[in-house]
Amino acid sequence: MAIMTTGPETQLPAAERSAPKRSTLPLRKRWLTSGPLLVVLAVLILLPAALVLLAAFSTSVPRPGNISFDLTWANFHIFTVPEVQGAFVNSLVLAVCATVLACLIGGGLAFLAARSDIPLPKFVYLIGLMPLFLPSYVGALAWSILGSPVAGLVNIAQRDIGWSIPFDIYSLPGMIFVFAMYYSPYTFLLVHGAMSLMSPDLEEAARVHGATPRRILSRVSFPLALPALIGSAILTFTLVFENFPVAQVLGTPGGVDTLPTFIFRLLNATPSRGNESAAIAVVLVAIVVLVTWLQNRALRKRSFTTVTGKGVRQKKFALGKARIPVFLLTLAFFGLSIVLPILALLVAAGQTSPYLTSMSQLTKSGGLDFSSFGEVLGSSGFRAAAFNSAVVGVVAAVAGTVLAFLCAYVVYRSKASGRTLVETVSMMPLAIPAVVLGMGLLWTWLVLPVPLYGTLAVLVVAFLAVQAPQGFRGVASSIMATDRDLEDSAVMLGANRTTAVTRITVPLMRVGLLSTFLLLLMLAMRELTVPLFLYTSQTEILSIAIYDAFENGGALRQAAAMSVIYTAFMFILSYIPRRLARQ
Repeated sequence: MAIMTTGPETQLPAAERSAPKRSTLPLRKRWLTSGPLLVVLAVLILLPAALVLLAAFSTSVPRPGNISFDLTWANFHIFTVPEVQGAFVNSLVLAVCATVLACLIGGGLAFLAARSDIPLPKFVYLIGLMPLFLPSYVGALAWSILGSPVAGLVNIAQRDIGWSIPFDIYSLPGMIFVFAMYYSPYTFLLVHGAMSLMSPDLEEAARVHGATPRRILSRVSFPLALPALIGSAILTFTLVFENFPVAQVLGTPGGVDTLPTFIFRLLNATPSRGNESAAIAVVLVAIVVLVTWLQNRALRKRSFTTVTGKGVRQKKFALGKARIPVFLLTLAFFGLSIVLPILALLVAAGQTSPYLTSMSQLTKSGGLDFSSFGEVLGSSGFRAAAFNSAVVGVVAAVAGTVLAFLCAYVVYRSKASGRTLVETVSMMPLAIPAVVLGMGLLWTWLVLPVPLYGTLAVLVVAFLAVQAPQGFRGVASSIMATDRDLEDSAVMLGANRTTAVTRITVPLMRVGLLSTFLLLLMLAMRELTVPLFLYTSQTEILSIAIYDAFENGGALRQAAAMSVIYTAFMFILSYIPRRLARQ
């Protein structure tokens, strides 16, 4: 087992164990625990990234028995093409504008739920959180039903009542709108946590010196939450900038290209232009890394510590006459992000006519028929995709939790050489867009002499790579909160390290490990980009089945029905961690 340590070291007194003479240990023993983990992480993460980097500077893409080391800069000439330059500008504009709007929405809802006297603050908290449980590409598919310029339900309803307000979701503003709604929960969670823990001393001091509530918010409260705001902004920018599914669903019909959609098109061109797509991918990674570095630089020399040891109660800000209007605005956001999309999916699943010209058609006899749900549940394709999703999701979640535990244990409970490198490599996928990692994983498992491609196992391996940062952080937070004294006491009383870990440490961390398992299961069920590169007709999962059905206009009813069933399952799955947290 990778978590075992040598017997003599565990029998030493605590004072001696705290400063072991690692330099005198043989090199093999110093790398005994971290070495195998680094090999696994290298195959999962480093090798795919390296193949993408190599392809960007090579004359041919990696193939079995044919990996070219003839280096060239010619692939980067793709950036002189006007279409690529336009896609790059679109990606930047989309990411920046959607990030700003998402931060305004998420930060505003966080303030209302944590620090204001708004009615039903617990419900407002759920409103801020719920878009997280509706996969963004399902939201995009729903809004394509709502906001299509010709056949969208919103535009049909407008024509029914005599309005002619132009509404086109297949545009840059439409994409910004959808991205902002479904990525605002990241800002909400981080800012809500910061404002809930914030000491009110500085706000009280400002209030004593005559500052108005608006001035306190603008000069004290939100500036103190700046790390959470900047952190969520960087995360949102990265997720939007690298997002493929939403950009494909909403951008492609309107001719709005982004870098991820352009990469996907190059890979699917005839002949495939993998080297040029790899060159674009390298630039994507470089921009993500640069933005992350700028964030660290902006926060490095400033202090935002406000949490103290006093048991003080924060004072709620009074909204006054704006209390009810602001609450109605939050309800409007809830309607736009959750209620309307789900209603649109239900209408699409139930409408009997593929050509809807008036909403009155739905109220006529036979206008709605929800037999599509029975057809979907009874179809062999859906059952196969659901079975594949369940198998891949559960296996990837179990394996990801085990791998995350081993990595976190080596990093935080051992003194093995290379433990810092284990953490660094585990967190690396955060800086690699999913479309880039998917491309690298495809080439990796085509090149390696291991028959995984075309099986469910390759999807499990892909999810392990993509979700390594979330798994590591989830387990690391639990292992750092668990005192190791009981484990060390068991070792001193004669138990070996493996027994102490399995009988004491793991049971103490059971809630954290279960939460990490459920998180990884949800992420595996939501993931679309990476499986697009790796699935075959025999390994289709639910997210792919929904995406393919929507791409095929003739299967719109079935696709909408699958989306509703899928969304209901995701909401149920998301409820379990909250139930555990309450217990």
